[in-house]
Amino acid sequence: VGALIIFVQRSGGVEGFILHVNRLLEHYERKHTGSNRTVIQLLAWLTGLLIFVESSISVLTVGALYRPVFDELKISREKLAYIADSSSAPSSILIPFNGWGAFIMSLLVAEGFADPFATMFHAMAFNFYPILALLMVLVVIFSKKDFGPMAKSERRVAETGKLLNDDAQPMISDELTDVQTVEGITPRAFNMVIPILIMVFMMPVMLATTGWEAAMAQKPDASTVRQVFFAIGQGSGSTAVLIAVLTSIISAMVLYGLQGIMKMKEMVDLTLKGISGMMPLALLMMLAFAIGAVCKEMGTGPYIADVAKAWLSPSMVPFIVFLVSCFIAFSTGTSWGTFAIMISIAVPMAREMGADVYITIAAALGGGVFGDHCSPISDTTILSSMASATDHIDHVRTQLPYALTAGAGAALLYLIIGLMG
Repeated sequence: VGALIIFVQRSGGVEGFILHVNRLLEHYERKHTGSNRTVIQLLAWLTGLLIFVESSISVLTVGALYRPVFDELKISREKLAYIADSSSAPSSILIPFNGWGAFIMSLLVAEGFADPFATMFHAMAFNFYPILALLMVLVVIFSKKDFGPMAKSERRVAETGKLLNDDAQPMISDELTDVQTVEGITPRAFNMVIPILIMVFMMPVMLATTGWEAAMAQKPDASTVRQVFFAIGQGSGSTAVLIAVLTSIISAMVLYGLQGIMKMKEMVDLTLKGISGMMPLALLMMLAFAIGAVCKEMGTGPYIADVAKAWLSPSMVPFIVFLVSCFIAFSTGTSWGTFAIMISIAVPMAREMGADVYITIAAALGGGVFGDHCSPISDTTILSSMASATDHIDHVRTQLPYALTAGAGAALLYLIIGLMG
């Protein structure tokens, strides 16, 4: 990913994209004075929403596309990280034609649901946290009102022009964000857009490819569409991301070579430079995965869930399931791991106690997304900091008040629905 970030800058792709965006912003500025910042933030949100196929690719794309434009418009990198993070996992779970949906359906099948697809979509109407998280971003964008640490970050940029705090330690080194365009070339947006589109396209393709053997073995009589969805859910996310990014880099090399922008030696050097610039991220993710593995070995999630269900009443099941899911996901940094723990506990619990099963499923899923969204050891949170080139703790700190607001709203809705029967 570091190599790809350098490539799209060095090739003039970023500069060309900025020129196109600036023309769009000038058009809107003539009609609606002062709308530039609103329009570009909305475009970033929409981009994250549309790339629902995989949350990691979503945040990487939003960060790569919009960081230069946000910098030019003096919008804090913390704000970009918040928009990228808040439009990734929520959209992936609400539009589940991806690995998320396939994984959730596999969990529902294990709980005895004959039609997991219909069950999942019925539950999505009650998946309040991701809905509120997406709406929260829109409220912040259109109201132009920030609060908490984010307001301080926005004032810093407006008053001093500093995109980061003085003591900030960006997730990627300056050598990845301060790359100069090759002299004498015409900046073209497609030098950035084409490699990124290839990366986005290759992600579901590789998920399906790596999971196809499992789909053939476990779903031999299913329709092709169901087999594809099942394969995506069974696919290797790490392998898919690796191959998607490598394919994008190789495609970029071919594209730039055909245009005579860079020679092979320079592209190899830039690739190595990009890899070295991502070492802080690699170390942090390694430590985050280690913490998650320790929590799993200790049985943190099942223990918390077992303690909570001992004093539940039917009306409180969705509310408590949501809170427990939030805590487990925040502690472990994984939404999918939380889904696996909570669905297996919450569904039988709801059936035994007479609680609404669909709402309970939604609460378990929404809580997993919330905890993952806020956790400093979550992969999507870390990737959002990296893609936006911001300090990781600053991202967590500025995003938390917004996530807590949406989380409190979701918890209140589950409480009201439960008490109303």
